[in-house]
Formats: sequence, structure tokens, C-alpha cells
Amino acid sequence: MTTNRLEAFSDGVLAIILTIMVLELKIPLGDDLNSLKPFIPKLLNYLLSFIFIGIYWNNHHHLFHAIEKIDGRTL
Repeated sequence: MTTNRLEAFSDGVLAIILTIMVLELKIPLGDDLNSLKPFIPKLLNYLLSFIFIGIYWNNHHHLFHAIEKIDGRTL
């Protein structure tokens, strides 16, 4: 099997994970910067998680460019 199918599947899984993460963010009730204060820890947590998933996705693509065929050991 070529790497295209598994690479597309993993891209879809990561896209679903990022979408679920965004759905957890709530809209602040106020319209000033003070209303964002309670959300700063959650926003920083989201940003850090987004960066880690981005690093994982990038490494995953580099792995698939290094291999030519998918076999049982790769899975």
C-alpha cells in the first residue's frame, strides 16, 4: 500500500481533533479586555496544544516522505 491513504487518514484525524479543541472555547460575555482575563489560562492551554499537534503533524508528514510503502511494521 502507498503512503497516500494512511497520510490522508491521519490528516483527517488531526483536523477532527483541532476542530473539537476549537469547539471547547467559549465566547466571553463582556466586550472589554477585562472580560478575557478568566479565559487566559484556557487560551494559553489551547495555543500550547495547537502547537504540539502542529509539531506532531509536521513530523508525521516527514515520516511519510521518508518511507515508500506501508506494511505491518509501519502500522
